[in-house]
Amino acid sequence: MNQQLKNNINESKVQEFMNKAIQDIAGSSTAMLVILGERLGLYKAMANENKYITFEELAKKTGTNERLVKEWLGNQVSSGYIEYDPSTEKFFLPPEHALALSDHNSPIYIQGAFKAIKSYFKDEEEFMKMFKNERTFSWMDHHVCMADGFAEFFKAGYIGNLLNIWIPSIENGKIHERLKQGIKVADIGCGYGISTTLMAKAFPNSQFTGFDFHKESIEKANNNAKQENLNNLKFEISSASEFPGTNYDFITFFDCLHDMGDPQGALTHVLNTINKEEGVCMIVEPYSQNKLEDNINPISKTFYAASTLICVPNSLAFNGPALGAQAGEEKIRDIVKKSGFSHFKRAIDTPINIIYEIKP
Repeated sequence: MNQQLKNNINESKVQEFMNKAIQDIAGSSTAMLVILGERLGLYKAMANENKYITFEELAKKTGTNERLVKEWLGNQVSSGYIEYDPSTEKFFLPPEHALALSDHNSPIYIQGAFKAIKSYFKDEEEFMKMFKNERTFSWMDHHVCMADGFAEFFKAGYIGNLLNIWIPSIENGKIHERLKQGIKVADIGCGYGISTTLMAKAFPNSQFTGFDFHKESIEKANNNAKQENLNNLKFEISSASEFPGTNYDFITFFDCLHDMGDPQGALTHVLNTINKEEGVCMIVEPYSQNKLEDNINPISKTFYAASTLICVPNSLAFNGPALGAQAGEEKIRDIVKKSGFSHFKRAIDTPINIIYEIKP
């Protein structure tokens, strides 16, 4: 560093930046230990005990190496994930933390996010080529743990919000009542079919079809559907702008419209297939303000990362508009209006999602 530049350095800004960078380093380093904690059953064992235990006891219960478990616990205590009593040298996983770390059916289960992040590092060399315009990178090109991880991550949000908050917010609860009575539903970009299956189980009088262009996702969705043994649920491989059927009463998009190569084409097709009199479409999108300067927070930081590596590349791979995971309400409204819909409403939002209601 030359002397003139060194003289212009603000030491407090240096320290402030380094603190931020160290937080990222700590978080990135801890991510693998969180993944191991889930895979090795360490969190599950502590949750089942629901009391303070020693590292030796935890290692014995999980069939793992005592010394490594002790060090793992050190990281987890430093991260604030696990509590430690110095007087007894014992460790405790609070039940509130266990909901996020070990309960697969919890509305705040976060392990899927860590699994998805793992895929980022596995695809590093291909991301390099992508940035250099040497290749495109669609959803299908990622390491399999990306789709698995985000399916788990989204599942938690759907369990916590879909049936008791999101759907009741549409048309002031009218669609919720119609679903109970029995209507025809299409879930577009359904992935592993988690959202579709939750709705089908909750509303047995309605008929649900999930559509996705990703063959492997539809295979998983069909396998899951067989296990649930639901007669009102099926899945088909189809693009969002070509899915079959007409006169749908309720059409849904869960965290996928911004990824698409042709979101306007998808919504135009929805307009052609929806019940013109009573049909309604619900679009669930990541929470975002319209401007970058209003998206300076940990959630947006996470979404921008996913958008850089997954959402925008997928849209670009199909010559799409690359709306991105932080598109914001203005861009979503614009594409809805250009598709021919006359009604657009922000129905409700949570810290993670915004739910839009659109009608012909």
